[in-house]
Amino acid sequence: MSSSYAPTHRTDSPGQSGRPLGDPVRHPSGAPSPVLTKRAFVLILMTLLVPGSAQIVAGNRRLGRAALRVTLTVWALALLAVLLLLMSRSTLINLLTGTVPSLLLVLGLGCLAIGWAALFLNTLRLIRPGLLAPRVRPAVVLALVLAMILSSGSLGYAAYLLNVSRDAIGSIFSGSGPTLEPSEGRYNFLMMGGDAGADRTGRRPDSLSVISVDAKTGSTAIISVPRNLQNAQFSAESPMRQVYPEGYNCGDECLINAINTEVTNQHQDLYPGVADPGAQATLEAVSGTLGIKVQAYVLVDMDGFSKLIDAMGGIRIKAGGWVPISGPMVDEANGIHGMPDGWIPAGDQTLDGFHALWYGRSREFVDDYARIQRQQCVQQAMLKQLDPATLLAKFEDIAKAGTKVVESNISSGQLGSFVDLAMKAKGQDVSRLTIGPPDFDAAFSTSPDFDVIHERVAKLLASPSAGAAGDTAGDDAVLQPGTAAGPLSAAGPAPATEPPPAPSDFTPVTTTPDGEPITEEMLNQFKRNGDEQSIRDLVATNGQCAPL
Repeated sequence: MSSSYAPTHRTDSPGQSGRPLGDPVRHPSGAPSPVLTKRAFVLILMTLLVPGSAQIVAGNRRLGRAALRVTLTVWALALLAVLLLLMSRSTLINLLTGTVPSLLLVLGLGCLAIGWAALFLNTLRLIRPGLLAPRVRPAVVLALVLAMILSSGSLGYAAYLLNVSRDAIGSIFSGSGPTLEPSEGRYNFLMMGGDAGADRTGRRPDSLSVISVDAKTGSTAIISVPRNLQNAQFSAESPMRQVYPEGYNCGDECLINAINTEVTNQHQDLYPGVADPGAQATLEAVSGTLGIKVQAYVLVDMDGFSKLIDAMGGIRIKAGGWVPISGPMVDEANGIHGMPDGWIPAGDQTLDGFHALWYGRSREFVDDYARIQRQQCVQQAMLKQLDPATLLAKFEDIAKAGTKVVESNISSGQLGSFVDLAMKAKGQDVSRLTIGPPDFDAAFSTSPDFDVIHERVAKLLASPSAGAAGDTAGDDAVLQPGTAAGPLSAAGPAPATEPPPAPSDFTPVTTTPDGEPITEEMLNQFKRNGDEQSIRDLVATNGQCAPL
């Protein structure tokens, strides 16, 4: 009798209980439909969560073991990356941005993406869709495709983005160079903004500002230098000091923003091996003028600047007054433009690239110092709003725009340290100083007293509240652009009876003194009538600005 039961015990067909007597995971033939459905989804989940495990339990064990070894290696490397992120973030960033490591990472991510996709296809073979109930097959295939996109597709896209960043870093930053060390505990970067066509000879930076960052805390100050500053002093080690030992003092044409042009056209021989002698000489002039060591420069092409703003999705600011989008120049000698092409209103604004560019560039109806204040505000808005979520969501567009906008002599090998520093600085308030109104007398840039400049800059950078604008008062106060406390004279700070308001503590001027709303048509009518003074009166506060 026992022999009559033996064949039934050995068969793979379902028994009387309705379930397979063999192993339904490895040998699914004859298994009930619910078991096959569950098996299909479990194998997909196993391939998604632990690549190789599905092959070990249901397929080619040799393939599964190889894939599992790769999986465990990747997990170990990911754990190491997390530890580096917690213990030495700059080291991790340098690894991710280094030329060779980033290339290996791109190739590795690409291979992992292909391998993971191959495992999913193998898992589909193991599922054997033909055994599934017809109504279940589409859901199983859809689940597998979604899991493949989530895993293999994400790795492939990460490899693509990393390759985009490699190209951007290679285009913007120098491949090699000396390691920059902090000077008196700070890194000082010169930001230059100017128009640059195909022929860059003769570029004059329209904006010059130093971003000074404390190497330990990340507290930041922005020091703006007017483009029309005269008699700029070159630093002691500058080759241009041989040409102008007493400062850049060849007359009214020797403004600080003309150094780039002169050195590019006449003194390149003084800078052998330097990629951009004009930019380097300007950096040395700013260093000597401010009495600090500026270690590196970042040059922004203002014509491409709008692309970067658009890639970020725009910037948000509170504008203190109306700003014109100037029309063509009709009187070069007197700086008179034709009818404005448009206006940027006062109040809370979200500016796209075109309008952000004009907001930082326009100086019609006001002076250069109002424009400097707006440029500082645009810089702050970009720093504030370029958060990780924006960077990840728009990374490709931002990286590609950056290659058309930015040039720097910062070594890519030190990029990790500076990115780490920027992350420390993010979220902190930024203190500001302008070598001109409202922080100095309007005539100061024509006959600057460099001892006073050095004293003011040293006080700003040494202050414990550098990076906390508007916290100081009295004789030690550093007035902020757009405050109501009045300008500082060349002799020193003006007396103050109360702390100056923070840069954001102002009310946008949106009405006339009579209470009538200011409109674009009103301003244009004044222009058509030749009444530019009325326009000046109504837009006088357009230097006031705060990032939102």
